[in-house]
Amino acid sequence: MKNPIFIWIIKLTAVVIFLQTLFFKFSAAEESIYIFSTLGIEPYGRIGSGVVELIASILILIPRTTLLGAIIGLGTVAVAILSHILVLGIVVQNDGGTLFILAVITFLCCSILIFQNKKDIPNLIKFNI
Repeated sequence: MKNPIFIWIIKLTAVVIFLQTLFFKFSAAEESIYIFSTLGIEPYGRIGSGVVELIASILILIPRTTLLGAIIGLGTVAVAILSHILVLGIVVQNDGGTLFILAVITFLCCSILIFQNKKDIPNLIKFNI
């Protein structure tokens, strides 16, 4: 599974989903405000998660930092998925579960990227002094 085209499709899928959702967060879309108000973290959670998604997106696209971006992205969407399951519900404001499905797809993409770059994990935790 070292096909570079496949990996770039996975990267771009995660990044496009992140960038699309962060647009709604940064533009204070009604649905985003509803979600983060329901979670009790509006506006800081909305803006903060948007910034984290932007950073993860940039890191995913840079080959040397793909692993770090994927780990950050995985953590972000894991929280989103748990928020849907525990608080928001799968369907939010009659979206048919679209946001939940996008989070699951992004989770899978980030998981694949982490698996593909697992040999670099020791380099993330190594401290060179």
